[in-house]
Amino acid sequence: MSARRQPMPGDTAAAPHADADGGDAALLARLAAREAGALGAIIAREAAGLHRIAYRMIGDAGEAEDIVQEALLRLWDHAPTLAARHPMGSAAAARLRLGGWLTRVVTNLAIDRIRRARRVTLGTVPDRPDAAPRADARIEADEAQGTARALIAALPERQRAAIVLTYYEELPNTAAAAALEMNLKAFESLLLRARAALRRAYEARMQGGEP
Repeated sequence: MSARRQPMPGDTAAAPHADADGGDAALLARLAAREAGALGAIIAREAAGLHRIAYRMIGDAGEAEDIVQEALLRLWDHAPTLAARHPMGSAAAARLRLGGWLTRVVTNLAIDRIRRARRVTLGTVPDRPDAAPRADARIEADEAQGTARALIAALPERQRAAIVLTYYEELPNTAAAAALEMNLKAFESLLLRARAALRRAYEARMQGGEP
């Protein structure tokens, strides 16, 4: 965690345990009561997926970790208010998905960072070290992945988010739309524009003779 933040409650919590009813509303109620083990359970369940989303959008592992920690801190801070809006036994409680709430926060934080930075980062993700000689097929695959990262990184930030959530995270359109706080029709239109922009960019690169 960066120096500007205080240690997050639950960083040293014991191993998480499942709630008796398995519902997110119960987990949120524990979090609202400031039970550190509840935050530990959420971290164990959600952190890896959230980091993957942030990393694919930002292209920097350190910044992605920072984004995830910020999202978890926001959940900790907002837990009492969220719990009041999702009382146990209510229809709202039954619909509550903390993973979806956190995905929306992480996506928005990543978009904000992209807008502030005004730089392309996904095209510069380093390959993992590999001491063994790579076969031609592996080299070609790495080059193709690098091209895809660069083309996605050049998209406007919301189009980039739509591609990452849909094709990398394999979220259904309804969930991806919720993460971007859009209605389904608007999200599908955004995704179509993103796909068209990627296709045009790829065709332009191929015509220019770039790998």
